Amino acid sequence: MRIRDLPHPDPGVPDVRTGGRFLAWLCRQQRGGLTKALFWGLVHMGALAAFPLPVGLAVQAAVDGRGSRLALAGGVLTLLGAAVAISDVMLHRSAVTNWIVTVARMQQLLSRKAAELGGAMTRRVAAGEIVAVSTGDLERIGWFVEALSRFAAALVASIGVCVALVAYQPSLGLIVALGTPVLALAVLPLLPPATRRADAQREKAGRATELASDTVAGLRVLRGIGGEDLFLGRYRDASQEVRRAAVRSARMWSLISAVQVALPGLLLIAVVWYGVHLALAGRIAIGELVTVYGAVSFLLYPLRHFEELTMAWSFSLPSAGRTARVLALSRPTGGRLTDPRPPSGDLHDPVSGLTARAGRLTAVVCGDPDAAGRLAERLGGHAPQPAPPGPRDASVDTGDRGTLVPLAEPDRPLSVVLGETPLDDVPRETARTAVLVQDKDPVLLSGTLGELLDVPASGRVTAPQALDAAQCGDVLAALARTSADDRDDPMHSHLTERGRSLSGGQRQRLALARSLVADPEVLVLDEPTSAVDAHTEARVADGLRGIRAGRTTVVLTSSPLLLDRADQVVFLQDGKVSGEAPHRELLDTHPEYRAVVTREPEPAAGTPAPRTAATTTEETA
Repeated sequence: MRIRDLPHPDPGVPDVRTGGRFLAWLCRQQRGGLTKALFWGLVHMGALAAFPLPVGLAVQAAVDGRGSRLALAGGVLTLLGAAVAISDVMLHRSAVTNWIVTVARMQQLLSRKAAELGGAMTRRVAAGEIVAVSTGDLERIGWFVEALSRFAAALVASIGVCVALVAYQPSLGLIVALGTPVLALAVLPLLPPATRRADAQREKAGRATELASDTVAGLRVLRGIGGEDLFLGRYRDASQEVRRAAVRSARMWSLISAVQVALPGLLLIAVVWYGVHLALAGRIAIGELVTVYGAVSFLLYPLRHFEELTMAWSFSLPSAGRTARVLALSRPTGGRLTDPRPPSGDLHDPVSGLTARAGRLTAVVCGDPDAAGRLAERLGGHAPQPAPPGPRDASVDTGDRGTLVPLAEPDRPLSVVLGETPLDDVPRETARTAVLVQDKDPVLLSGTLGELLDVPASGRVTAPQALDAAQCGDVLAALARTSADDRDDPMHSHLTERGRSLSGGQRQRLALARSLVADPEVLVLDEPTSAVDAHTEARVADGLRGIRAGRTTVVLTSSPLLLDRADQVVFLQDGKVSGEAPHRELLDTHPEYRAVVTREPEPAAGTPAPRTAATTTEETA
């Protein structure tokens, strides 16, 4: 594939069982480019390897005073020089193309995986890990694929030179043929510690990247509490650890490079010393000695490719393993049903027993915020497949932050049911059309406000209606003042990355407006107003209830203002439904629910619930 043809129409389905299998899969996908690079590599190496022969002939012709043979040797050298120049250019072009095309394929795979997992990705893999994989690891893997053809060409050329030397001058050729493999394999004992040091450096760099990302994301809060210096000190310590790890890794690789230079030098000295003795004894001619010397000098060049490939392999194998672990993360893919129409009806979660009635606003109260997040993922069909018990070879280890994802389909886990259709049975795109989940920390991508709200939608809800329901009037006014457009149109105002120029409440309301514009059959909101003041929250609750009339809406919250406007409230304890009734009824009849909503300690068993000021306020709200 050529660079101008990127991106790939389909990056393919990678083999992510192990890092080695992933590398092998990448090489198979790139076999056309690798074959082309191998051809030019063989031409390049062959031309270089042939240089000593005409040089030796030229020296011998000069010694013998034969001008015609000297001219012939010069002509051969000119042709070989042209072949070396042309093949070197083409080899470089082919190798770089292989590197770019391979990295582009992996970037598309990672982008597809990120789109597939959505917000669940960063909950299962650290953000710093994802950044490190998508930058440094991809470069190392591309380096290995790019170096593979040059190594293969160097290997073929080295074998050919050794065989030719044994045939041309057996006494010297045998020394070279026996010594070259020893030189190529001499660094193998040093590779494991070098790889461990390089891997440790990479892990420390990933942690430092994650720390920097978290610090930047929370910079406003840190400044509010005066914590910038503390986190700056932590990042400084982390970066110093990365520096020390990089120095330790560089020392080991410099030792490997020194070995790769010193040992071939010793072989060259041995060949020259023995060859001089043979020449003085009259057993070989001066031209033959020069030819053998040139061939041994050439072998130093492919040996550098051996060193490069060992380094590339040592770096790329752990990187491929980490990349494979990220790509192995999955969620139920569905697809057992082919009906393109999204299902409709009541939304039922068999794990918790929760049922959200169709066309109604259902509020869910969980004592554990993490349990609420897991429930939201499950309701949208985003929860990962649990790993079945069984042998290790039947699954993929996705790392500490991931799960074991089965390669063969196990007994199916319980699936959320919409109407009478399990979400796991419908294609993912259909499930997403039917159920939209908004995380408690939604992401606003950079761009204009109009681009933010330009999402796949039913068309029933317009952007102005959604913004009005989400109470974004102050946000629009602020964006209009900062708009670069002369019309002061807030829809043309530019939002910074992740909406960092906005307050937390403003970001939440814009994210809610985006979800309302999409107008899915089922909308699941996880703490949509946690950063909003009480007065605005009350208006948002009214706007949400009005604009979602006739649609199924599930709000995971403990806010009395939202709970009081819900058609039904479901209380979950230990992940199971513990109570289901309107908000005020649960306040009177369910002490545990009241304790969660009012933030009061639970009364002792048998003690009637006190009529608190908070309760009275909620009932009169």
